[in-house]
Amino acid sequence: MERPASVESEKAKWVYFSGSFYYVSTTKKSWHSSQYDCRWRGADLVIISSREEEEFTRMFQKRAWIGLTDRIREGSFKWVDGTALTRSCWRFGEPNQFKGRNEDCVEIQNFDSERSWNDAQCANENYWICEKNFDI
Repeated sequence: MERPASVESEKAKWVYFSGSFYYVSTTKKSWHSSQYDCRWRGADLVIISSREEEEFTRMFQKRAWIGLTDRIREGSFKWVDGTALTRSCWRFGEPNQFKGRNEDCVEIQNFDSERSWNDAQCANENYWICEKNFDI
């Protein structure tokens, strides 16, 4: 895959946690551009599969894209690997299609509570978190 022109030029800093490596961006992009950047890095937007991993992602204290969307079928949230959402951490009242907007992508919005997820418009620009899984 050819390196996209807009990929950050700084050296990527990956953090290890519980069997995966995570990269947290220092710039902001749309959800789709964020996923493209993760793929270029050999990863995907983070798939949060446990309470511990959810707590870990909040520790970065950044409003950030995660790999969850309902853009294929409204109301049916799936992770970027195609798996269905089984455990969620929605903020109170979310997901909500705020003011009738088409909010198909999910971000971490709140850092002080396990209920941290918000649905947002995919074109919004946020930081993002990539995850590389390694089967050992």
